[in-house]
Amino acid sequence: MISKDEVKHIAKLARLELTEKEIGKMQKDLSAILDYFNLLKKSPSPAKILSQQNLGGQAREDKVVSSHDIRDELIAAAPDKKDDYIKVKAIL
Repeated sequence: MISKDEVKHIAKLARLELTEKEIGKMQKDLSAILDYFNLLKKSPSPAKILSQQNLGGQAREDKVVSSHDIRDELIAAAPDKKDDYIKVKAIL
């Protein structure tokens, strides 16, 4: 658990004035955050996870999808439309 002196030092660096009650709460909160980071450090990296999966060196093929191919579907799915445009509320 992080010490009260460390919490006071962090508060000083952040230019915060904390009461004794707030120092106790921050001590618990900061300790929980640091414990979570320690848990993350122990987890395998994404590269290690990918290397464990049997990908066989194959990457998926890139496919070009034209926006014109899905334009009609998007306009049809819009709740409010006029001709070939989607109507939205005025912003200004």
